[in-house]
Amino acid sequence: MGLKVALIGCGAIGTALAQAIDKGRAGRAELVWLYDLKPEKFEALAKKLRSKPRIAKSMAEIYADKTVGMVIEAASQLAVEQCSTDVLRSGKDIMVMSVGAFADEMLLKSVRSAAGLSGHKIYIPSGAILGIDGVKAADLGEIEEVTLTTRKPPAALAYSTYLKKSGIKLRGLKKARMVFDGPARKAAKAFPRSVNVAATLSLAGIGLDKTRVRVIADPKLSHNVHEIRVRGKAGEFVIKMKNVPFPDDPKTSYLAALSAIRTLRNLSESIRIGT
Repeated sequence: MGLKVALIGCGAIGTALAQAIDKGRAGRAELVWLYDLKPEKFEALAKKLRSKPRIAKSMAEIYADKTVGMVIEAASQLAVEQCSTDVLRSGKDIMVMSVGAFADEMLLKSVRSAAGLSGHKIYIPSGAILGIDGVKAADLGEIEEVTLTTRKPPAALAYSTYLKKSGIKLRGLKKARMVFDGPARKAAKAFPRSVNVAATLSLAGIGLDKTRVRVIADPKLSHNVHEIRVRGKAGEFVIKMKNVPFPDDPKTSYLAALSAIRTLRNLSESIRIGT
């Protein structure tokens, strides 16, 4: 029997996920609901799918459907804030893509409490970075330092209100410029659509206040580049990845969507590889 899934957010990642489920590439998951604040998005996505999921007019319809086993959030940090605890309380697991929302300590505490009381789970895919298994394992032996350096094309960062308030202009940038250097908690709030990886890395390791994040705008890049450096009692490791962005959304990594699809497949596979 398949896992019935509801999808919140029909943008780049949501579309990739929906199409993977529709084509049977996500294990035994079955997409039964779509929801987005913008009707044109869910209408466009629905036309591409053979399964013809229902369109929710509000989240209340999804909460009320007792057959739904998981809700996938692929919308925004605001969506996580507004619906994550209610999803868990309604008797469903939740997969969160906009992990940066958990930079809010009160929200994270509330979601953990709701998960504990309901007996349901919060799934956070590894997203656009590698090495999360290693970080989780190394943390058991105590990690002393974690640094994430993210390099992106200026267009992928230009939306940030943090940059505007800081007076940092990226238009016409000729050479690489560091636009942020600080803790992951502040990075997740400064770049809510670009550094969800910082929150994922932090939750897997030493936390949002101890994980250092450096964000660099580089006009020579056409891809997003992430480098993770970890040092601790288990040793040191460096991981560097060059991600391919979605053609119509440079803020989003294709690998992030694939990691969510992989997470769904893991739920129905007999052999689990990795931590």
